[in-house]
Amino acid sequence: MTQLSKTLHKEMNIQIQEEVFSAYLYYAMSAWFETNGLLGFAKWMRVQAMEELTHGQRFYVHILERENVVELLEIHKPDSKWESPLAAAKAAYEHEKHITARIHKLMGIARKDSDFTAEIGILNWFVNEQIEEEQNTGNMAQQLDMIGDSKSGLYQLDKEMGMRAFVVDPTLKW
Repeated sequence: MTQLSKTLHKEMNIQIQEEVFSAYLYYAMSAWFETNGLLGFAKWMRVQAMEELTHGQRFYVHILERENVVELLEIHKPDSKWESPLAAAKAAYEHEKHITARIHKLMGIARKDSDFTAEIGILNWFVNEQIEEEQNTGNMAQQLDMIGDSKSGLYQLDKEMGMRAFVVDPTLKW
């Protein structure tokens, strides 16, 4: 199989860093929610962290399958405190918009390189996945905004968020 271009290879290594940082961020949010007695939100964020690690795995495997070297880059410490559940949800939403922009950048490079394997084999999946990621975090922020200062509303939404389960994608290569 043809190797990735130098630019796409570099950017996919950066994307692994971005995905693992995303997991760190969601673990930090989970810890903050748990510390603040919102166990449902904490679980939702832990599941999200696990999902982000699988996203990094997709890039990891793709780089290796293309006979390139995976270079693991430094992971920076995420924020660990938020003013409110709404502030944390808004931060998650903004982060997902950042990740969407990164995926679009990768897609642009793949198209410029005429790298159909990268475009179809991995990046199309991520373009669609980011729609879901932004929708989920955006909906969370919107619902928290609607609840306002209602403790009973927050309690009910926390219970709902705790229903999320991690599902292993059977197509993911380990």
